[in-house]
Amino acid sequence: MTATVKQMWRHPIKGIGAESVTQVRLETGGPMPLDRAWAVLTGTAEDTGAWQHCRNFARGCFGPELMAVTAQTQGETLGDKITLRHPKQGEITLDPATDGAKLVDWLRPIYPAERPQPHSLIAAPAGGMADANFSALSILSLASLRALGETQGQELDPRRFRGNLWIDGAAPFEEFDWVGRQLQIGEVRLEVIDRITRCRATETNPDTGSRDANTLKALRDHWGHTDFGIRAKVLCDGNIALTDTLELV
Repeated sequence: MTATVKQMWRHPIKGIGAESVTQVRLETGGPMPLDRAWAVLTGTAEDTGAWQHCRNFARGCFGPELMAVTAQTQGETLGDKITLRHPKQGEITLDPATDGAKLVDWLRPIYPAERPQPHSLIAAPAGGMADANFSALSILSLASLRALGETQGQELDPRRFRGNLWIDGAAPFEEFDWVGRQLQIGEVRLEVIDRITRCRATETNPDTGSRDANTLKALRDHWGHTDFGIRAKVLCDGNIALTDTLELV
């Protein structure tokens, strides 16, 4: 089996804004650069300087409108400014190190009042602030997405799933068979660790911020689980880019 990388995404602020990229350089044991490099605390959660559970942050499963935010970083380092856009809130450009309050004010009108409210933008630890407590790339299959979309009678936007790499060329859900195996993508070797269990964020249309697909029910009814995509650890430094092939080692 040989598959091809068709899309690459990162999410500079956890749960808030997807950004497409064409190539990245990965480091051993690390996440995709600038992916979940920042996160917005909610409720009574405080910055610990370490990884925290996703329940402590503003996320699309709690606030569907967040799924309609797009992101554009102004460079490739943690200190660069980020521009966010939303169909209702317009555009904001901020320095995440100093403009946390500005971001929180921008988010409040599109975050549910009944939820614990966003209050602080914090820097993630070096490994990122993904939902798993280890650094990894998420790899998802366009064939699996098409199969899921057929159950909904619509094409599903990949941004619903907040993945890093989207590949095509494998059979639907074949990627689950790769858990415990190694992959080669471009210059990089990876080890597949586990499947990704999904939340209600995937039900939301990323163009509108409205829930319009019962993705979790469809996964349960048709495949007997709510998993979509896999996580893989980076085993060596190297570059990956669009059109690179994915091969099982």
